[in-house]
Amino acid sequence: MVEIFDRFAHAEPDPRTELHYTSPYTLVVAVALSAQATDVSVNKATERLFRRAATPQAMLDLGEAELAREISSIGLFNTKARNVIALSRLILERHGGETPLRREDLQALPGVGRKTASVVLNELGIEPAIAVDTHVFRVAHRLGLSQGATPDKVEADLMVVVPPERRTRAHHWLILHGRYVCVARKPRCGACIVSDLCPSRDLFP
Repeated sequence: MVEIFDRFAHAEPDPRTELHYTSPYTLVVAVALSAQATDVSVNKATERLFRRAATPQAMLDLGEAELAREISSIGLFNTKARNVIALSRLILERHGGETPLRREDLQALPGVGRKTASVVLNELGIEPAIAVDTHVFRVAHRLGLSQGATPDKVEADLMVVVPPERRTRAHHWLILHGRYVCVARKPRCGACIVSDLCPSRDLFP
């Protein structure tokens, strides 16, 4: 287990999210928008959006209908627009316009669940959280890091098997590995830096 993460660290010492953001607030919004959408599609939408509204007040001034138009290329855009407006209002009313960076406060924001909070806290270096999305779930199972049936169980397993000094970046290593190498249908085992350590390698000739 340790060797897997040592190799990831050697190949990419400081991986970061591929979502574009300029502040904790825009990071929260970008991650919330990324649910069931690709980072590429979110970045295309937020490039213009964040020029128009990069603060909670500016987002409220933009309004839900206009926000929905700005993010209409992203799946579930109406629901996401409603949540972003609601979380922006809450940040203003409860936190004086400053995006909260405690897990409990983040998860109290509309549209921000445990996974979104984990991504934000990890990216900002506040908490060595491991957010389990479809990529992390798949890679964790293929590498034998977890057999958990739910994202929460996989997260709990990863927090045990990932060396403490690697937890801050483990989330990104696993996501990037799943996105570009250990892909869903035809994993690129020939390009995998941990293929010799993978118990699933013989399943993909």
